[in-house]
Amino acid sequence: MSVAVTRVPTAHASRYLQQLCKHWSHKFPVEFTPDNGRIEMSAGVLILDADAESLGLQLTAEPDNLERMEGVVADHLKRFAFREELVFDWKPA
Repeated sequence: MSVAVTRVPTAHASRYLQQLCKHWSHKFPVEFTPDNGRIEMSAGVLILDADAESLGLQLTAEPDNLERMEGVVADHLKRFAFREELVFDWKPA
């Protein structure tokens, strides 16, 4: 398994964390609070943490799927954040 991490600057981190967790809760096992979340997707695991200034993401997936899953997560969050432009800078962990 490979791991990628990013911190996305936003004042709405908790809102986006909760929206993403609720959105995927009908398809995958999900646990979340306003500050932390975990989504066990079929292609990997996403751990989220929110603070007042940013949303932290840690994505674990098979090496062949990691880049695709980074895009899937980013695309979903960008849809929720249509009023602002989110910047994702994924790095290996």
